[in-house]
Amino acid sequence: MRSDLRGPVTGSRRRGVSSPAPPTGVATGVGSMPGTDPRAVADVVAGEVALMHLPELPARGRGADMIGRCAALLVDMPMDVGIHGFRFAGSGSALRRRAHDLLRADLDALEEIWETRGLGGPDAWVKTQVTGPFTLAAAVETASGHKAVADRGAWADVVGSLTEGVADHARELSKRLDARVVVQIDEPSLRAVVDGRVPPLSRFDVVPAIPAAVVAEHLSALCDGVGAPVVLHDCGDAFPWDVAAQTPLWGVSLDLGRLGTDRSRTEDLDGLGEAVDAGRVVLAGVVPATGPAPVPRPEDVTDRLVALADTIGLDHAVFTDQMLVTPGCGLAGASSDRAAAALKTCTAVADELHHR
Repeated sequence: MRSDLRGPVTGSRRRGVSSPAPPTGVATGVGSMPGTDPRAVADVVAGEVALMHLPELPARGRGADMIGRCAALLVDMPMDVGIHGFRFAGSGSALRRRAHDLLRADLDALEEIWETRGLGGPDAWVKTQVTGPFTLAAAVETASGHKAVADRGAWADVVGSLTEGVADHARELSKRLDARVVVQIDEPSLRAVVDGRVPPLSRFDVVPAIPAAVVAEHLSALCDGVGAPVVLHDCGDAFPWDVAAQTPLWGVSLDLGRLGTDRSRTEDLDGLGEAVDAGRVVLAGVVPATGPAPVPRPEDVTDRLVALADTIGLDHAVFTDQMLVTPGCGLAGASSDRAAAALKTCTAVADELHHR
């Protein structure tokens, strides 16, 4: 079961965060979980980690997946299923209705578990996750048949619409639970957007790169607009450090098991160290989400994380003051037993780090 330790309330002077700040030195989940029963899954999460997160259950199908779920959040931008996946529609959307119903069910389940377990209180925090605007724009086509990310006007509209919708979502979650909210934006396509590597819908389309400074400017507006501490999550091989460094993010979330090798590893280590130096919190993905091997022992995970901190030259105070422990990525692809074990191990690692 999770530790009752909620960690020190730190970071009140960090950019983009007003006092009090979210807890650090504890464990949380990344977002997705296996299963289709939101109440049962919320109960598992609440029982294993100190920073509860709103579970995502993509096994329920369209509208519960990371892109389709955004149909419930976008404001004045109806989104539906298209030929190539998803498209922005000109009128009412069946996908929006389904995504909205699924999100309501998730919120109702979380609220019930929150009250049943007595998780409220003056220092209570909860985390929610949404697909970031650039990954969304890279996945959805406009009515004209092009990816939204290829049109500055279209992707700028996505940023504005999603910012408004996420702000509404965070306010509702805060009101339901009487808790403060951390917003995690999932941007697995952000590196490809900045590097101009988003696949076009056809060879005749052009999807131009969007400079890191421009992306950072719009993500900064999102951070300012949602009214909550924001975490940038990417569990891929090339974290967008150049973007993160130019934004008022509260934290960064990444799979530390996928740090690059050679030159890219140096860039990752430098980026991680600079993020900590800038006062950001690191959501450290250190427990493998899936795989044939069993979930590792907490002491082995702790040893690897301490060795990484020593390599970078980080003071061990970072473990309690500027870090949360998470699985490497979402747990939707894991079995229910493995998912619960991964979260439990994250809590054990977080507890052990208090003594390192």
